[in-house]
Amino acid sequence: MLLDEKTILYNQPDFIPSDPISIPHHFTRREDIEISGFLVATIAWGQRSTIVKNGFRMMNLMDDAPYDFVMNAGQKDLKRIDTFVHRTFNSDDLLFFLESLKSIYQNHGGLEQAFSAGLSDGEKDVYHSIINFRRLFLENSHLIRSRKHIADPSAGSTAKRINMYLRWMVRKDNNGVDFGLWNSISPAQLYCPLDVHVGNVARKCGLLVRKQNDWKAVEELTANLRVFDQNDPVKYDFALFGMGVFEKI
Repeated sequence: MLLDEKTILYNQPDFIPSDPISIPHHFTRREDIEISGFLVATIAWGQRSTIVKNGFRMMNLMDDAPYDFVMNAGQKDLKRIDTFVHRTFNSDDLLFFLESLKSIYQNHGGLEQAFSAGLSDGEKDVYHSIINFRRLFLENSHLIRSRKHIADPSAGSTAKRINMYLRWMVRKDNNGVDFGLWNSISPAQLYCPLDVHVGNVARKCGLLVRKQNDWKAVEELTANLRVFDQNDPVKYDFALFGMGVFEKI
């Protein structure tokens, strides 16, 4: 099948350097991988080369020790954040994200626990997990403008960047791209990250009928991918994204 062939082609270490996932691959400590991955996934829109560049710049501002910086940075350290901007994500947003991440690790057991806490027994997907995580993340005081950087699928958002981040943390294989660090969420529960490239290819492959890229489209696409692999449907993100970006299908 074409999707399987393309998944094998793009789910390879050669894919890493040009992708935002290269930033968390810079680290070995679990918490550094989680935090750097979450932050770079948050700014993952626009040109991929710019995302990667700004992702590494963000880590440099945190002394290439994101977990230690989140937990221990003083006011003088945080002042460095004032220089950061990526498109509409600015230093005020980043400062709030760092404060919320600190709260997540201090009060909610870390990022994995903050996501998995929203899962009920027998839950088939991560819909409520994402909504619950957003609620926890927004507990800290913040500017209204910062809310838009944490997607809300209940409001129709595709939550592309959160779904991509969950793929990175949850999927387990021997290919060396996704990390598979988290065990409390199953790959079967994930949703396919949906952006313009993935949506266009999915429609051309007959996997998506809905014309609008929204949460209903995410549900439709993922349901169709589960027909091919109910245990790991999101592995096909490699194929759909790869064909859209590298082959311009």
